[in-house]
Amino acid sequence: MAAGAASLDALREAMGAYEHCELKRGARNLVFCDGNPKARVMIIGEAPGADEDRLGRPFVGRAGQLLDRMLAAIGLSRSSPDAERAVYITNVMVWRPPGNRDPSAEEISMMLPFLRRHIELVDPEVLVLMGNTPCLALLERRGILKLRGHWTQTQNRPVMPMTHPAYLLRNPIAKREAWADLLEIQAKLRGK
Repeated sequence: MAAGAASLDALREAMGAYEHCELKRGARNLVFCDGNPKARVMIIGEAPGADEDRLGRPFVGRAGQLLDRMLAAIGLSRSSPDAERAVYITNVMVWRPPGNRDPSAEEISMMLPFLRRHIELVDPEVLVLMGNTPCLALLERRGILKLRGHWTQTQNRPVMPMTHPAYLLRNPIAKREAWADLLEIQAKLRGK
């Protein structure tokens, strides 16, 4: 189904028609994306929370508000029509896991072809993986505190793993490291 999607709209439709993930049955909305699909930067989070499930958009709760402030600090925005200053945001999982639990390895695996196709269709210059779930899905590695801040690659593009904004809300001291990661992304986009 994922491979047959020739556009983002077709991919969203294919995901909406996918009936093999149990998470869909308990979710209110499919949380597909937010931002500019022509953006140079694609951010991939973990899974929708309660606010995201209710509104059908990723990163809209307290963590999303922090993410917006973080991006603004390096001149990026999910609402920018200018691809140079825009970001595009999605999650590994498009349906909210019950009780905000982490997605299982099986759930991640079944949604991975959709995520890979999503990346191909957006074709960003840089991927930012926020949290352990996207790192596990795309890098087959866990341990975000060790992975963060180090460029790597997947699908022939540079990847910056970062701590999730929800982690930063719980551990404000880690904001210093997140700022360093943001500066790395800014430098990469400027070609430095």
